[in-house]
Amino acid sequence: MIRKWNTDQFDPLLTLWLDSTTFAHPFIHTQYWQESLSLVRDTYLPAAETWVWEEGPRLQGFISVMESRFVGALFVAPDAIHRGIGRALLDVVKQRFSDLSLEVYQKNGRAVNFYHAQGFRIEDSAWQDETRHPTWIMRWQADQTPLA
Repeated sequence: MIRKWNTDQFDPLLTLWLDSTTFAHPFIHTQYWQESLSLVRDTYLPAAETWVWEEGPRLQGFISVMESRFVGALFVAPDAIHRGIGRALLDVVKQRFSDLSLEVYQKNGRAVNFYHAQGFRIEDSAWQDETRHPTWIMRWQADQTPLA
């Protein structure tokens, strides 16, 4: 079930975020993600609108959007990948926002391919000094014509 996250209790989100981000980015040292927990908890999540996918009491995925445009997080539990959770969460925000952008590590081919399949297109690249890895800046617009 998808619902809007409406509490400032972020522990379940942080647990899922850390598990899924370390799984999705094996090329970045786990310590970097652990050191980023306070930034995610204290700055990012409070400023974002977040929707979650829950199965019973278990959180299986979430998506967060900042400033009504930037998808800063789309994470699915590693054991729940390939079940349509990411696509369903992304569809929720696509129904609410007509122009979305995100940044994804170039080495995370699974995520790049997923976003491309969901209609996102690469617009630019960036370099992340903290991780020392390049990223793609991708964008989706509601009025764009899907490529065949």
